[in-house]
Amino acid sequence: MSNPDQARDALRAVRAEVTKVVVGQDGALAGMLAALLTGGHVLVEGVPGQAKTLLAKAMAFSLDLDFSRIQFTPDLMPSDITGRLIVDGRSSSTNTSETPFRFVNGPIFTNVLLADEINRTPAKTQAALLEAMEERQVTVEGQARRLPQPFFVVATQNPIEYEGTYPLPEAQLDRFLFKLVIGYPRAEDEATILSKHDEGIDPHDMTAAGIRKAASASDIEAARADITQIRVDQKVRDYMLAMARATRESPSIRLGVSTRGAAMLLHAAKCWAWLSGRSFVTPDEVKAVVKPTFRHRIQLRPEVQLDGSTEDSVLDMIMASVPVPN
Repeated sequence: MSNPDQARDALRAVRAEVTKVVVGQDGALAGMLAALLTGGHVLVEGVPGQAKTLLAKAMAFSLDLDFSRIQFTPDLMPSDITGRLIVDGRSSSTNTSETPFRFVNGPIFTNVLLADEINRTPAKTQAALLEAMEERQVTVEGQARRLPQPFFVVATQNPIEYEGTYPLPEAQLDRFLFKLVIGYPRAEDEATILSKHDEGIDPHDMTAAGIRKAASASDIEAARADITQIRVDQKVRDYMLAMARATRESPSIRLGVSTRGAAMLLHAAKCWAWLSGRSFVTPDEVKAVVKPTFRHRIQLRPEVQLDGSTEDSVLDMIMASVPVPN
């Protein structure tokens, strides 16, 4: 197993490798790595063409992890995700009272699963992910089957198309550690992207693009073990709790952050501190992860939305109102 310092260096190297093909999305990449190391999952929101799929694929390649992509559609069935039992024609059984079956793994049996446009499939199929995301297993015909480790879901959704979509229920949104919002790149980053295309780079050919495998599952395991040892002072824990409770008391919010959300904030802050090379959490780490951890766990009142406020702007006001511990 890698030691923590080697793991940290390897995971920092992953960020450098991914930026060879994904330019201008450093924040989203850092959020994905933090979620993976925390054992969580991410919901990525952004308009088409902003490298959401490429980001997940390049990260999986540099981590030497298996990658699968599912395009969610209205007719997708749960078994299309989890797998199914089929009649095994190769069986040599002579017992005619039994029909031999074998299980065929679905695409969920992977390390990094990209659930593309997850809000385009009905709730029944969305729910097929719930058990996998929470318990790292799927149950088919009463038998539980463990998923490979690590198991990490990156789900994407388009923020501007609502026709033919099925909004994710609160119970499933709460399973995502982060909601990451990917916007348009800066002008200089977009110029770099066009230059790479002009040079003939194929961003989906990881080897040709020069991406190397910089880390492995053992580095992730070592990092996770070390992150659990990061210290959180009582004052900092109280600060996190005050932030969560403020969302429940805000007149702008009709549904505040759950206790699970407060716990996820703690785990995310510990990971952020570890990535920064610190052995303890400061209020700065907490503030850095509040918005991606909370923005999908709150619901604004309709009149607040009509005024043009967003989840992020309300969270900014909450962070400004909660006293920061010394």
